[in-house]
Amino acid sequence: MTGKSNAFYAQSGGVTAVINASACGVIQAARDHPEEIDHLYAGRNGILGALREEFFDTNLESPESIAALMHTPGGAFGSCRYKLPNIATSDREYTRLIDVFAAHNIGYFFYNGGGDSADTCLKVAEVSSAMNYPLQAIHIPKTIDNDLPFTDCSPGFGSVAKYVSIATNEASLDIASMCESSTKVFILEVMGRHAGWIAASSGLAAQQQGEPPHIILFPEIAFNRESFIAKVKDTVEEAGYCVIVAAEGARYSDGAHLSGSLQKDAFGHQQLGGVAPGAGKYA
Repeated sequence: MTGKSNAFYAQSGGVTAVINASACGVIQAARDHPEEIDHLYAGRNGILGALREEFFDTNLESPESIAALMHTPGGAFGSCRYKLPNIATSDREYTRLIDVFAAHNIGYFFYNGGGDSADTCLKVAEVSSAMNYPLQAIHIPKTIDNDLPFTDCSPGFGSVAKYVSIATNEASLDIASMCESSTKVFILEVMGRHAGWIAASSGLAAQQQGEPPHIILFPEIAFNRESFIAKVKDTVEEAGYCVIVAAEGARYSDGAHLSGSLQKDAFGHQQLGGVAPGAGKYA
């Protein structure tokens, strides 16, 4: 590969409210360096767009259209949850990927996603090096969980932090209004497999000490049933009601989750969910 090359950008995993803003930044930065990057192609539905050779040529879009991505929700180019196989057991898809990149003179690979997407980016970097194909593989961070190593604040976390804090506040007002003769304990389950950032953001709903959420269950802090029940009872007696925010990854001291299914997602992770009913049976 000589002279200028092209770039490939794709979105991966669950989209956030700001993933298109990252796309906008990548595309605009590429346009600022025409001496290095000729065309920037966006893959249709993540890495699948590369494997299927389904590209959007962003050069055909006006500056106004690209700038509009900054305020566009969803994933403009389509996303995917697709795990590339271990190259030691199967190299067919990697060979296909490099062949497609070579056919389109791709010298830069930008993959916009969370932890599993970073893993995909690493695999592509290692394979391109092993196959002596000149490629710069760059991971663009994105995850509402805010749990990416070496990333202080991941794009997407701010949007979910605002959403969760507002939802907690609104639900708390409802419970406070009806607790005299109706529901006294409310549990809001939020995402967060290993990191409690999202659960912690619910604390923004409290304007002063003692206001809900009264209890936050974190993945990092072992769940103790007796302490939990005692705290719920004390809170109901004192405030009349109790609002709890529980991270889906909340677990006991032995590492067992409060809830979870036997099913696994596309990346082999246990599917979590249902921790609110699980904690609720003790409340």
